[in-house]
Amino acid sequence: MLKKLTASYALALIGLIVLLGSCAKEYQSIESTDDAKIQQYITANNLTVTKDSSGFYYQIINPGTGDFFLNTDSVLYHASIKSLLKGTAYYTDPANGNFGTYVGYANNFNGTNIPAIRTAILALKPGGSLRVLLPSYMAFGRNGFPTINVPSNEVIDLLITTMPEKKQAALDDRLIREFITAKGITGMVKGPAGIYYVINQPGTGTDPINAGSTVTVKYSGRYFDGVVFDSSADGISLSLASVIPGWRKIIPLLVKGGKVRMLIPSGEGYGTAGSSPIPANAILDFDVEVTEVTN
Repeated sequence: MLKKLTASYALALIGLIVLLGSCAKEYQSIESTDDAKIQQYITANNLTVTKDSSGFYYQIINPGTGDFFLNTDSVLYHASIKSLLKGTAYYTDPANGNFGTYVGYANNFNGTNIPAIRTAILALKPGGSLRVLLPSYMAFGRNGFPTINVPSNEVIDLLITTMPEKKQAALDDRLIREFITAKGITGMVKGPAGIYYVINQPGTGTDPINAGSTVTVKYSGRYFDGVVFDSSADGISLSLASVIPGWRKIIPLLVKGGKVRMLIPSGEGYGTAGSSPIPANAILDFDVEVTEVTN
């Protein structure tokens, strides 16, 4: 009985070893398969790339200027994700906003941990960009990412472009100044908190507008690409205390009948959180007419 029992255990142990060995081989085959796909793509497209020790490949497009990023630095950047082999575009962050975080936290993409993003940024200087050829197991794995339609085991082509500025306010200010020049806007002055504005009509009312005022306004809000995200041609009544900081700072410069155009940096708008449909870190272009003032 003892010999039979021992033999049974031996067979079970052999079976367990075979099972574990097959699992290890399966896992290794995912790494090997992804790596073979990427190397084949590199050869077919005659790319000059560097392989990171963790397993992904990257190609520096523009190294940037200044010092290399550190984990403790703030980084502002754009990112796009597509299939390496099929070319299917899965994600591009909104052109009217941008990502912004500390480099040490840049591994988080919409809740998915992708350490290669942080590692890639550390290979750049501000204003630099690179392309990452990312194995599936280092991206969205066998589950894919249904939110942006990434299928299972998809090898990813990731493009990262960092901004020269490390502070959002500095980036916003440059973009606003470039917009003013490109559009030939005249009369703009830089007001409180980096808001640029021009009063096109001062108004004729006598009641001042203050923090406790309720104003009726006609307005149009746009991004710099001209897309209108909100408007009210018929007028809407708003408590000044309830509107974005940029409005609270500039609207009190008017009286009833006043008209103003405001270019509002993201920190004086909806900030890093955004507010659907407005993306994070979006600069806002408003035309506002005050038609009534109630104190």
